Amino acid sequence: MTRRLLLAAVGLANVLPADDSYLTWDAKLAKKLVLAGRVAGQVGKTFDLRITSTDRSYNFKVRATWLTPQIIKARARLEQLSKSLTAAETQKLVADAQAAGEIIVQIEIDPREGSGIIPSGWVALLGNSPRFVRGTSAPQLRDLPALAPLAPRDYAYEIFWLVFPTKAEDGQPIFSASDRETEMSVQIQGKVGKLKFPIPDYLRP
Repeated sequence: MTRRLLLAAVGLANVLPADDSYLTWDAKLAKKLVLAGRVAGQVGKTFDLRITSTDRSYNFKVRATWLTPQIIKARARLEQLSKSLTAAETQKLVADAQAAGEIIVQIEIDPREGSGIIPSGWVALLGNSPRFVRGTSAPQLRDLPALAPLAPRDYAYEIFWLVFPTKAEDGQPIFSASDRETEMSVQIQGKVGKLKFPIPDYLRP
């Protein structure tokens, strides 16, 4: 870091609390941070010869974004820049989003071929053996700007918002101090796809 940039950073630190530094991010950085949290995978094999009817898709493309506090702030910053929001208005977007749950994951599903329909009975599990928790659908979260998908939206994918508990049924945290990454298992019509995420610092014991 050059002396000029260092002095600028120190100056900003004197104006804004450390946790509000996202209010100085430019659009390029904020978008990069949001996209960095997205992982992609597939549910089902690339082509399943056993499927001969068109009443179901033979596989599903899946993308998932773990809406961590940093990603929520980045998304709120983009909203601030696009709508000229005040700092207080942007901070409220962040607070409203973070109040929705400790683990919020935005899941995008694209059914390939077949019917092109996503069945309602699909599930997503998150955790590390032996503890996994099931996500609860929360469609109302689509109305929170800091949890909204990036524009322009890819309409090939249907978007879902899931909230996961941080503890399993036995009351124990789903992550241990030694865990570095976790797995999400998406199950649709008997087909399974797995996505891996690094465990965010805010959830590490």
